[in-house]
Amino acid sequence: MEKHERDHMRIVIVGHVDHGKSTLIGRLFFDTDSLPEGRMEEVKKACEELGRPVEFAYLMDQLEEEREQNVTIDTAQTFFKTDKRHYVIIDAPGHVEFVKNMITGASQAEAAILIVDAEEGVQEQTKRHAYILSMLGLQQVIVVLNKMDKVDYSEERFEAVRSDISSFLGRIGIEPSYIIPISAMEGDNVANVSDKMAWFDGPTILEALDTFKASPKDMSKPLRYPVQDIYKVGDKRVLVGRVESGIMKPGKEVMLLPSGKKTKVKSIEVFEGQKESAGPGECIGITIEHPLFVERGEIVCEGGSPLSSDTIKAHVFWMSKEPYTLGEEMLFRCATQEIGCKIESIDRKLDSSTLESKEDSPANLSDMEIGEVTLKLKSPAVVENFNDIQELGRFVLTKGLDVSAGGIISTRD
Repeated sequence: MEKHERDHMRIVIVGHVDHGKSTLIGRLFFDTDSLPEGRMEEVKKACEELGRPVEFAYLMDQLEEEREQNVTIDTAQTFFKTDKRHYVIIDAPGHVEFVKNMITGASQAEAAILIVDAEEGVQEQTKRHAYILSMLGLQQVIVVLNKMDKVDYSEERFEAVRSDISSFLGRIGIEPSYIIPISAMEGDNVANVSDKMAWFDGPTILEALDTFKASPKDMSKPLRYPVQDIYKVGDKRVLVGRVESGIMKPGKEVMLLPSGKKTKVKSIEVFEGQKESAGPGECIGITIEHPLFVERGEIVCEGGSPLSSDTIKAHVFWMSKEPYTLGEEMLFRCATQEIGCKIESIDRKLDSSTLESKEDSPANLSDMEIGEVTLKLKSPAVVENFNDIQELGRFVLTKGLDVSAGGIISTRD
C-alpha cells in the first residue's frame, strides 16, 4: 500500500441532473465496500419486493431520504476508500444548492468528476457546472461519459461526445486529466476495467482519482489571517480566526488592514495553551504587542502590497430569482468582512451555457447569468486575486438574508 499523502481527499461529482450521478456514487460505495453494513442487502430486498432490478440510484435515494430525516447518514460526509486514501464526496441536492455551495466556499473540493450521458451528450446544465469548476480554478478534473451500455459501448459515440465536451472545456480553460467511458449501472471502468470496451486503454475512475495530488499547504504565501472575533481572556485580548495562508509566529511584524495599523504578534493561543507557529487552515487565537483597537473583519497581513480597495472587478454568478438592477444596494461578504456595496457597472454579460456575450452595456443580471462587473464598496475591503489566495478571492452578495450571487475576484483597482 502506498504511503498516504493524507487521510482524505474531497471531491465533487457534477453534471446534468439525469446523467447518472446518484448511480455513480452508489456504484463507488458498493465497489469499494464502503456502504454501511447490511445496507446493500436491505436495498436488494426492497427492490425484489417492488419487482424492480437493483439500481444504485435507488440506494442513493434511500440514503438521501435518511439524510433529510436526520436519521443515520449524511451523504455529504460519506466516504469511499481505495488503498491510497479515503474520498469524501461533497454533495448538495439540486443544481442551485450546488452552485451556492461551490461558490460560497462551503465546498472546498480538490478534484471534480464531471458526468455526461453518452447517449444524450452535453447539455446546458453540464456546461453551467463546468463553468463553475473553471471559475473556482479546479485543475484536477475527470470527465466520465456514462451510460455507455445504452450506446452499445460504441467507440464512435464516445469519440463524438469526447470531442464535444473537450471543445467546450477548452474554451473555459479546463484541460481534463482524463476522459473515461463508463457504465455506472453495469460497473464498467468505475472500479474495474471493462472487457466491453477493449478499445479504451485509459484508467478506471478509481485509478484516475488515485493519481491526483492532495492540495499542499503552501507555506510560502504571505500571511493572511481574517479576524473572526475578539475575546477577553483574563487580562489578554485575543484575536480569533483562521490562518488562510502563510505562517503565523510570535515576534512576526504584521499589518492590520484596511486600517493600516502595524504591530507584532505576541503569542499564539489555542485551547491547550500556546503554540510556536500555525499554518494554513489552523483555527487559532493571537495576542498582539500594542493595545490596538481591532474589529471583526480586519485582516492580519504580512508581505505584498496593501490589498485594500473599494473598487473591485469580478466575475459574478447571479443565482437569485429576483434579477439585479444597477444601483441596488447589497452586502459584500468576503472572509469575515461585511461591507455595503452596489454593482457600479456590468461590463460584460455571458450566457452560462453558451458563454456568448448577451448584450452591450447591460443594466441587469438575471438568474443563472454571469456578469463581468465592477463593484463599488462603501469602504475598502481586503481582497486577493482568487488564484492567489482563495478565501480572500471569493465572495457572496446578499440581499436581506438571501445569498443572491457568488463571485470570484479577478483584479483590484
